[in-house]
Amino acid sequence: MPQNKRGEIALTYIYGIGRSSSAKILDKAGVSRELKVNEWSDDQAAKIREIIGAEYKVEGDLRSEIQMNITRTEHQEQCPYP
Repeated sequence: MPQNKRGEIALTYIYGIGRSSSAKILDKAGVSRELKVNEWSDDQAAKIREIIGAEYKVEGDLRSEIQMNITRTEHQEQCPYP
């Protein structure tokens, strides 16, 4: 995640987090959207990590789920019977 960007933008570099999610995460953590990542305190960064870990599926977990859904859908299309 880039250190010199505003938190609202920097969080979107995480696969699975867009602008609206990043705004919700920062609001829930009580961190200003205008602060750059390198200006976050250790406590603020920890709170953000905690929220993302508890409430969002991101990176590898999200990629795995998407791949499983694609495989399942392809299988359903090939097999007309349940």
